[in-house]
Amino acid sequence: MSTPDIRVEKGHAEPEEVAAITAVLMARAAAQPAPTPQTHRGRAKAGWRRLEREGGFRAPTSWH
Repeated sequence: MSTPDIRVEKGHAEPEEVAAITAVLMARAAAQPAPTPQTHRGRAKAGWRRLEREGGFRAPTSWH
């Protein structure tokens, strides 16, 4: 393991400061609630379009 997990981009951080930041980040990560499993796995939006909501005419050469 030659590369550090945390890198200081600007300035100079003492080892104690890096340890404090690491402790805060680890505590916040542990405090996050576990993601709840979703029961519905379907699409959020219908895969088809209602024709009455479409614009009137689409040119055959259009991208839409």
